[in-house]
Amino acid sequence: MEQRYIMTAFGQDRVGIVADLTEVMFELGCNLEDSNMTRLANEFAVIFLFTTADEKIEDKLSLACRRLEKDKGLSAFFRRSEAKAQKGAAPASTHSIQAEGPDQIGIVYKISRLLASKEVNIVNLQAQRSFSPGSGTALYSVQLEVECPDSLSLDQLKQGLRRIADDIHVDIQLT
Repeated sequence: MEQRYIMTAFGQDRVGIVADLTEVMFELGCNLEDSNMTRLANEFAVIFLFTTADEKIEDKLSLACRRLEKDKGLSAFFRRSEAKAQKGAAPASTHSIQAEGPDQIGIVYKISRLLASKEVNIVNLQAQRSFSPGSGTALYSVQLEVECPDSLSLDQLKQGLRRIADDIHVDIQLT
């Protein structure tokens, strides 16, 4: 029976990280189903979702993770991922939220706390700090993909986002 696992790994960015990590998957007979990877400053981070029929894979993965750390300077961690059935899940609609403004502490927290209070699920989040070419002012932008329960009034969500935007002086759009 196939088992599903999730692995996270990170380390200083360099050529060959993806090859080093996927070599482990290949050698252990794991099927890579999904992945997400990015470079943040000079660091690289990846998440792999994979399956295997090997019932003794966990010992082998532990050994491989230690080898990656020692030989390649990569920190890697894994855990079994239980497939949860979505029986009876409430209908949801997908939306995008964009926020931009002066960089400050709490932008992602305040938006995500509002979304959690409304039972809105964040399925993807990308944020980036940049600097204005003219003034050098630190700017922050956040893009979120969210699933809103169909029972949620989008006007109510927009009002909450407007209050946050006014409070922290950022521009927030829901589409």
